[in-house]
Amino acid sequence: MTTIPTPSDPESIRRNVRERYAEVAREGSSCCGSACGCGADEELLQGIDMIGDAYNGVDGYVPEADLKLGCGVPVEHAGLAEGLTVLDLGSGAGLDVFVARSIVGDRGRVIGVDFTPEMIERARRNAAMLGYANVEFRLGEIENLPVESGSVDVVISNCVLNLVPDKPRAFAEIHRVLKPGAHFCVSDIVTLGDLPDALRESAAAYAGCVSGAVGESDYREIVAGAGFESVETVARREIHVPESLYERLGDAVRESTPRPALASVTVRARRSPA
Repeated sequence: MTTIPTPSDPESIRRNVRERYAEVAREGSSCCGSACGCGADEELLQGIDMIGDAYNGVDGYVPEADLKLGCGVPVEHAGLAEGLTVLDLGSGAGLDVFVARSIVGDRGRVIGVDFTPEMIERARRNAAMLGYANVEFRLGEIENLPVESGSVDVVISNCVLNLVPDKPRAFAEIHRVLKPGAHFCVSDIVTLGDLPDALRESAAAYAGCVSGAVGESDYREIVAGAGFESVETVARREIHVPESLYERLGDAVRESTPRPALASVTVRARRSPA
């Protein structure tokens, strides 16, 4: 049976994540970058490179929208085409929305949803700068999407679903908004083995997409449980967990558990045509 890390106070997790990403939106970079004054818990995340140079050479890339928050490039595997309607979950400053827009063109439509007002404001400024009339950014939560049922051709997301306390509800919402026979393609973080409790309990680690991670098989089971079919992992990259993080967990933890291991995976699945 799937074991899903359940925070004792989901609302506190949401509040912490919203505050953290509001700061990222204001500062213009990830809060755990070298220029950020991180606190003790946030220092656990320093040195974890989630995205690297994955966006080098990607069409539609907009530097002003890249806050270095992703862990993959889901658009590369999403099967987008001209004229499609695309929904990006946790759209941040709009990076993947603008990349998707470069493919669906003027006849397509791209909607970004984010629950941080500061991110929505930043994304809308970027869209206005670019002059795009067929992109839209909506404020809302992934567990309760402000999107009409059966209206979307492709859902994408980049290193965001780990931030959602209720993952089964999130995937149920993805299923709801997709048209019959349509599909999603999301990049996310999964664990390779168990994460120590000390890491799971860190609010900063949760906001950094780490402690909300589940195992890959559990992740796929959650997706299938939401009613999706043809679930497949189309890309995978192991993420280096620095020795400094492991050392901060204490001698007792290091003696009882191996160093935590993570991977970025891009998962694709389809809603039944019926």
